[in-house]
Amino acid sequence: MKIYSWNVNGIRSVAKNGFVAWLTKEKPDILCVQETKAHPDQLSFDLKMIDHYRVDFASAHKAGYSGVATYSIPEPNKVQIGLNQQRFDQEGRAIVSYYPNFILLNIYFPNGKASQERLQYKMAFYQYLLTYLPDLKKVNQNIIITGDVNTAHQEIDLARPKANEHISGFLKEERAWIDQLLNSGFIDSYRYFYPQQKDAYTWWSQRTAARKRNVGWRIDYFFVSQSLKKNLQAATIHREVPGSDHCPISIELKF
Repeated sequence: MKIYSWNVNGIRSVAKNGFVAWLTKEKPDILCVQETKAHPDQLSFDLKMIDHYRVDFASAHKAGYSGVATYSIPEPNKVQIGLNQQRFDQEGRAIVSYYPNFILLNIYFPNGKASQERLQYKMAFYQYLLTYLPDLKKVNQNIIITGDVNTAHQEIDLARPKANEHISGFLKEERAWIDQLLNSGFIDSYRYFYPQQKDAYTWWSQRTAARKRNVGWRIDYFFVSQSLKKNLQAATIHREVPGSDHCPISIELKF
């Protein structure tokens, strides 16, 4: 089974750059999209009715902001829009899909760079997720969390760590949360296969020619529960795919 994740930085924008053709060519079993920046009624028919795919949307109350979508060939047993917390769900940040072999969380985590208030919101979101996961584990111990986490974990995960150590996205408290998540029973799937791989990034600033020079950050992840370690076959960063300031990432699982 192939699962992809991609922050598209506007689904209507990426649609103009061949999104549907890319999806139908790659044919992932599941695709998790973040930062759709649209409500379903704003989307063209071809983005909502792609052959063989069911699609679920979580949209922000604020127009043109945030939002996630999950495209799935296998039919989930249950889909929950949001994390049962209005403060976060009003920003359209999560879809929880229950499959027979695992529970999949597609999440667009908050960005804390805009202000101290947004950093506090981001940290509150992080902590809430940690309290939310134990109840999910009672339903199914096999959990996959994917999306744009908006934090680089270690120095190896960004091109210029020293220059960014006081910037949201690489703050000690943000990085410590990833430690907490991993210590609670999760694996960073990419680092599981490539623990020492340098220059492996998933986001590049559009303000400079950062992507061309590969001055980037790895802030998009697949965190999988330890119980899925035996099922994990591959983890890939698809740097060659254009259309967004992020590139897609993927994992392969065998059941």
